[in-house]
Amino acid sequence: MFKRSFVYFLLPMVVCLFLVFLFERGRHLDDKQLKIGISYMTLNNDFYKTLNAEIEKTMGVETSRFFVRDAELDAGKQSQQIDFFVEQQVDVLVVNPVDSHSPQVLASLNRAKAAGIRIIVVDSPISSEASVDVTIVSDNYQAGVLLAENLLKTVSEAKILILKHQNALSARERIQGFLDTIEQYPAYKVVAERETLGQTEESMTQVLAALQDGPSFDVVVSLNDRAALGALAALEDQRYTGQMLIYGVDGSPDIKALLPLKNALQGSVAQSPIQMGQKVSEVIQQMVSHQEYESNYAIPVQVLTRENRREFPVKGWQ
Repeated sequence: MFKRSFVYFLLPMVVCLFLVFLFERGRHLDDKQLKIGISYMTLNNDFYKTLNAEIEKTMGVETSRFFVRDAELDAGKQSQQIDFFVEQQVDVLVVNPVDSHSPQVLASLNRAKAAGIRIIVVDSPISSEASVDVTIVSDNYQAGVLLAENLLKTVSEAKILILKHQNALSARERIQGFLDTIEQYPAYKVVAERETLGQTEESMTQVLAALQDGPSFDVVVSLNDRAALGALAALEDQRYTGQMLIYGVDGSPDIKALLPLKNALQGSVAQSPIQMGQKVSEVIQQMVSHQEYESNYAIPVQVLTRENRREFPVKGWQ
């Protein structure tokens, strides 16, 4: 009887000690993990999902704790997310800015910097009014140049509709590269520009309006592939049978699959979220190891057409 009572008395103590052990062990492991806060302008885009997956894979979930947020194209929300990361005392902050010049986002980034957090801006540059450590982007200006060079080789004249995302500096750089390249050729004229936020649905709406309202155009130059797909959807919705060339930027799996099937899709410029994610992880590791790193990295891009599409992975991103 005494032994049984002793066991009943001792058992709760053993359980409590075991739970305390697990708690302290978990807290110790958590303290050793690198805290990384990541805010994307949107996760309604496979490019950013692939980029994030590559960062998590190469950094490792065992050694890193990730706080990943979707700003849903809302600069105010992204500002709040950055402030939350500061409260969580993250070691590194990775930001894909909704608006490169948003006063709210810039102020939050500067607060993070003042708190001693290292900051990496990814995919789209940020205004110089924010103090950041590293910017990692695709060579966006060159992407626009490559689109223009392909257009110049394909047709002798063009009336061009531009699909843009004004708040994203990366998108503006792509369009600027395109415009600078065709500037000396008067037969290639931009007849209209439409804001699409880089989203398929908005692009379809804007291209439908452009088809109905004019002026007439025979080339669509899109800031990204999602906007290009919206343009294609608008043409198919209207059963458009005229001559049309559509360009995008991304080299997305959807575009690679559709290029041999849709005559209106002329091409894209391929960028690599996988290489971008690997570079982000490489820089983070250099930061925590107190190694030297550059302040700017530009990931090379390559034109993608139906003629050379087999040089790229058939499925997934490059």
